[in-house]
Amino acid sequence: MHNGLVTNTSTTPAAPTEMSVPALIQAFSGRRPERLPVWFMRQAGRSLPEYRALREGVGMLDSCLRPDLAAEITLQPVRRHGVDAAILFSDIVVPLRLAGVDVEIVPGVGPVVAEPVRTAGDVDRLIAHRPGDPSAVVEAVRLVVAELGERTPLIGFAGAPFTIAAYLVEGRPSRDHLAARTLMHADPATWRRLMRWTADLSGEFLRAQVGAGARAVQLFDSWAGSLGLADYSSHAAPFSARALAHLDGTEVPRVHFGTGTSELLVAMRDVGADVVGVDHRLGLDEANRRLGGTTPLQGNIDPALLAAPWPVLEAHVRDVVDRGRAAPAHVVNLGHGVPPSAEPEVLTRVVELVHSL
Repeated sequence: MHNGLVTNTSTTPAAPTEMSVPALIQAFSGRRPERLPVWFMRQAGRSLPEYRALREGVGMLDSCLRPDLAAEITLQPVRRHGVDAAILFSDIVVPLRLAGVDVEIVPGVGPVVAEPVRTAGDVDRLIAHRPGDPSAVVEAVRLVVAELGERTPLIGFAGAPFTIAAYLVEGRPSRDHLAARTLMHADPATWRRLMRWTADLSGEFLRAQVGAGARAVQLFDSWAGSLGLADYSSHAAPFSARALAHLDGTEVPRVHFGTGTSELLVAMRDVGADVVGVDHRLGLDEANRRLGGTTPLQGNIDPALLAAPWPVLEAHVRDVVDRGRAAPAHVVNLGHGVPPSAEPEVLTRVVELVHSL
């Protein structure tokens, strides 16, 4: 130090200190930060009045592809709740729209594909679509990262190949994904072609977000719970691995989450995930045992309890945190997404409670 100025003659940037690494990234990397990190799936959305005001008159996919709108929606819960991460406001079917697939999100229904993919010929026509221009999403990521700065990371987001394929085959949300599972077994070669295409679509979408500044990613397999372990391992896991392989060469942590996947946790980790998200059906202590005690966990407050009396919810949050202590690291989240009926004040109070623990 000289005359009040710090001089550094080295041309190599100083390595980040532990204190400079956000708590979320520390936890995703398997370390226990001083403060337990928390964020919520679907934290940017219908539970927030400011979100509903901003979205009025704008379709879901249109709002995902307007950079200023998507960025503002992504930032709203960070400002309101003080969560430890932002999650990009997007949707599983956004890459399909970018690739030119005729898909809409119908209110009260969900994603609806105009021409479901059921035959080898259908798949041939689909895979002729190349991944579209992600510049709108890239710009949204850049806007968010510029406002968040270094202290709060942005998590990138994409649907896993099986879930995207299930939407394409069923044509809309389904309870049992019967058509998708039938195609998987009736025509395995066609299924593999479809899954390779969806894997590359998701993988490139994730890589574009990382290139724009996302510091972690989550691969979301909404419908993997419809598969048994043998089918998941043979017909879905290799393609989730292919999607995540698009991030090879980057250092971003990779979170893999699905619903109804308690029996699939090890296989979901082994596709290349650094962190496993656990839904509300399985205690984190048991999830940690199944994963061999070596994998950071994310989860798993039951979203239904957000509407319970505060003493009930508080006891549940404390129990989740206590069970999570068995794991090498823990990021508190819900066991699925924030319900539209959730009171924003309750979420803020949960964040304050987790941080106090």
